[in-house]
This record gives sequence, structure tokens and C-alpha cells, in this order.
Amino acid sequence: MTKTTTSAPVLGIRALNRATLGRQLLLRRSGLSAKAAVGHLLGLQAQNVKPPYYALAARLDGFTPEALSELMADREVVRIVTMRSTIHTHTAEDCLTLRPLVQPARDRELTTFRKGLEGVDLDRLAVLARELVEAEPRTMKQLREALLAEWPDADPQALAIAARCRLPLVQVTPRGLWGRSGQVALTTAEHWLGRPAESGPAPDATVLRYLAAFGPASVKDMQVWAGLTRLRDAFERLRPQLRIFRDENGVELFDLPDAPRPAEDTPAPPRFLPEFDNLLLSHADRTRVVPKEYWGRSWQGNQAYCTLLVDGFLAGVWRLTADALVVEPFDRLTKAQREDVSAEGERMLATLHPGTPYDIRFGTVVPH
Repeated sequence: MTKTTTSAPVLGIRALNRATLGRQLLLRRSGLSAKAAVGHLLGLQAQNVKPPYYALAARLDGFTPEALSELMADREVVRIVTMRSTIHTHTAEDCLTLRPLVQPARDRELTTFRKGLEGVDLDRLAVLARELVEAEPRTMKQLREALLAEWPDADPQALAIAARCRLPLVQVTPRGLWGRSGQVALTTAEHWLGRPAESGPAPDATVLRYLAAFGPASVKDMQVWAGLTRLRDAFERLRPQLRIFRDENGVELFDLPDAPRPAEDTPAPPRFLPEFDNLLLSHADRTRVVPKEYWGRSWQGNQAYCTLLVDGFLAGVWRLTADALVVEPFDRLTKAQREDVSAEGERMLATLHPGTPYDIRFGTVVPH
């Protein structure tokens, strides 16, 4: 540990929690527009269609699902595989820059499928796949079948994944629109947005944006968020203009000098978050939001649950049934906490499901 690190101020768990919640627009709802919020947050996890809408409902004042849906229909935001090889909803601008930034991770992902790609010319595959999806949007099944005609001995699934790794493929609407359905059909970001992809941004610029949305944070934290390695050099270049802290374990944390770091006793209202919200996935050390005793409680097998924050920390899971919002706290809530959770649940329901009668029940979400 360097002298600088040992002399740096220590930020405890609650201080880190409140700082991160503040950056994530979860201490108090923000007046930002939906597009500005998607940009500030560097995208929203979007494994399924609904999570980005729930994520913004928890963060924005006056949000309506139509606000995000219209941005998607107008091609101002898009759904694309980026960080951690997962689908995110990004602004068009970030789609065209962040995807090139994480391309090394997509190249690494491709190596795991090399056995099924023996004899496949990946450059030719990329050209062919681009021609196919730009002629008309294709499903992964259609892409597999078309590529298999060219390489009949290859693994069909590996061929489609190779196309997704080599090309910035976006999911075209109506997929992703609120209240609409549609299978996943893909075309290139450049074709959908009508402009070329940019060269990847310097990591330094993205480090600053990451800290604005997720800081204070360590180098490893950002590497986990991005699914990238070797970001230490960017942090070192920026060190002179950053504040340096450390956590209770001595890990060095970086932050923007003027970023908000609220007092650790700042009130944190309950929040209903979707499954896989980036708040819970964007740090190597998640204890700033997930108490150690609840680690692993928000998913079971391949099933991830929507999560509940109480006093700023993961405190339970929830689901929506045909007639009820069912909340399962992991521990006993006080009467005041239950009332606050119920009030927040009513607000969430009024935002996303206006006019639909739901009860709010405290019960079992995770099957036992």
C-alpha cells in the first residue's frame, strides 16, 4: 500500500452507499429527462424489455413509460450488447462510442466459441452478416441459418454469436417498446441510426463518466462494470485531477473532486428496482449496496428477482402478479418502514400501471 493510499481519507460502507445512491439518482428523484438520465447512467441493464422502465421510474420525477418508449421508437435510444456482454439500453451517441470501447471484451468472448468456428473466416463472416442484417433485420435464427449455408460444418449457435461479437447489432423496434411485443430482430447500429460508428472513446473519458455515475470507485470496480481489463493506466493518467479515498479494507478509491458525497446519515427512501439493475452489478465489492448476509438472495439458479432497497441497501425482492405487488423483505421491517415501502410501491404502480388495481402484499416471492 502506498503512502498516498494509507493517508487517504477512509469512506465507510454507509458513506459509499449514500455517495453511490446520489450518483444513481436514488436518494431523491431527479428532474432529468429520460434521455439525459440514460446518458448519465451510461446505459440501463436491459436483459428483458421492462427493466429500463422500472429503473427510470425509481429515479426520475414525473417519468412516464411513454417517455422512454418514444425515444426508442425515434431511435434516440437503442438496445445493444455492450458491458459485461449483456444487453443495455443506451443513447444513440453512447451506442456508437461505448460499443467500440468494449470491443476487446467481445473479441475475448468469441475465443470461447473457437471450436465451433473452425475453418470460418471471421472477417468474411462479418461482411456477410452485415449484408444480411442491413438488407433487412434478421432474428438470430435467420442469421444462424443464412451463415450455416456458407459454413455447413460450423456450430450454428457459434456462427450467430460470432456475428454479434464482430458487429454492433441493435434490436430494432417494436422490441423494447412499452406495452408492445416483438421478437428480437437485429441490424447494425450504423444502419439503424443512419450514421457511422465512432472510434472508441479514450478510456480516460469513460472513467470520468463512470465515476460520475458509480463513484467513488476502484480500478477493479470499473473493470467489473465494463467487463474490461487493463484500465489502471487510465486511472493513473487521471490521478492528478481526482480525489483519492480508501475503503475500510484499504482499497484505493478514485472520485471526481466536486462529485456529491452526502453524509452517511442522509435519508434514503425505499426504491423498487428491476432485476439486474446496474446499481447492484457495477462494483467488484458490492457491499456498499448488498449486505454480506443477503449475497445471493436476489436470484435463484438462472432466475433473477426484482429488488427492494430499504435505507439504501438491498432488503428484499418483489414481483407483480395479476392483482398484487408482492414484497418479500429479507428481515423484519419496522411499521414505519413497511408504510414507506407501501407508499413507494403505490407510486411505482401509479407511474407504470396507472388505472390498474393492485394490492400490496408482504409475502413470499422466492419459492421455498
